[in-house]
Amino acid sequence: MRRPSWVPEGMDLDRPAAARVYDYYLGGSHNFAADREMARRAIEMWPDLPLIMRANRAFLRRAVSYLAGQGFTRFLDVGSGIPTFGAVHEVARAIQPDSRVVYVDRDPVAVAHSRLLLEHDPLSLVVDADLTDPQDLLSRPEVVELLAPGEPVALLLVAVLHFVTDEQDPEGILRRLRDALPPGSALAVCHASLEGRPDQADSHQELYNRTPTPMTMRSRERITGFFDGFDLVEPGVVYLPQWRPDEPAEVDENPERMVGVVGVGLLP
Repeated sequence: MRRPSWVPEGMDLDRPAAARVYDYYLGGSHNFAADREMARRAIEMWPDLPLIMRANRAFLRRAVSYLAGQGFTRFLDVGSGIPTFGAVHEVARAIQPDSRVVYVDRDPVAVAHSRLLLEHDPLSLVVDADLTDPQDLLSRPEVVELLAPGEPVALLLVAVLHFVTDEQDPEGILRRLRDALPPGSALAVCHASLEGRPDQADSHQELYNRTPTPMTMRSRERITGFFDGFDLVEPGVVYLPQWRPDEPAEVDENPERMVGVVGVGLLP
């Protein structure tokens, strides 16, 4: 198979990568046969998976659009995956053309692909760091510069906190990140939830527990607590499709099918 120009040298294309599997769920083109096969096996176990992943991406787009519309031009996307198919920098710059984005991921596949894709974009930087080590993350020069006083920063934690175990103290991590943000900054969270589809929660957690990135689903009350210190933007912490939909008709009578809750908060 001919290696596409966006694939870094030395990358094993015969082993699935979580970032490329996610790209496949979104309908993107940055994936290979091994990724598609893994995704198809997962979909057999849970047919709603592609819908859930797309709803997650749609929330990211709406949240970034909202924040850019409020004047935000600095974005810190932690657990970003491969920035394709409606990536943060594309969405933000449609509203704020000078928007700067720092993408952070610990997956070497996602980091390598991202750096190659963004090598000619001086306003989009990629950092190899782990959310569970906030001290290291916050020490990276790209992050230090983005968080420099002067402008608020939008911290995006979309579909990443549920990969932080209780033992790793997600509340403590969030406090450390919150305290490093400039005044007026924002937090956007999307988190897999125990509520809404308890019949599927166990099987979904089991699916991810077979991978190097096990999942911890949490209650809406617990997830709401992640916004400690932030003022929640209406409509608060809600199911994925319910957060500021483009059209009311986009929210069907069973929004809990998406098995995720989301919210955006602003620092005073």
